[in-house]
Amino acid sequence: MKKPDSLRAHILSAVKELQRDPDRMFIHTSNGNIRCTGAKGLSFEYVYELSFVLQDYAGDLDAVMIPLFDWVRVHQSDLLMNLDKSREAFKFETVLLNNNLVDLSLTFQLTERVIVKRQHNGTLDITFPEEPQYEEPLDPQPMQLIDSNTGEILAQWTSTAP
Repeated sequence: MKKPDSLRAHILSAVKELQRDPDRMFIHTSNGNIRCTGAKGLSFEYVYELSFVLQDYAGDLDAVMIPLFDWVRVHQSDLLMNLDKSREAFKFETVLLNNNLVDLSLTFQLTERVIVKRQHNGTLDITFPEEPQYEEPLDPQPMQLIDSNTGEILAQWTSTAP
């Protein structure tokens, strides 16, 4: 599975508050299954819930959510584009702690296709195809989320390439 590591890298590079202490972010999967695609050969699809957990987070939650949705837009866009899925796609819980800290748990379902093709010499070639895109892909561009009260940069990243 490639998406959990990709999401971790994207969020850590984007969210300034997490760059100070990245060990406060945890990502794990649950309720996973492997679905045979019915394609000729050994190709299959991972289907699982990804839980994204922040502990003792002192930043603005929008500084996490907006980069997360930018990542989802490219890597699992059906969660945003399919109205039936989007209603229940992102479930979260928070615990408000002392000193303006929060624990956040966010869960959403991901899929990853794995294409397995037997080569002429008998070896297997494994590829992970890109997700279908529902909008015209744009070239990567710098993005910033700025607190309108203080002018502080809360998150900064380059949008995900198609």
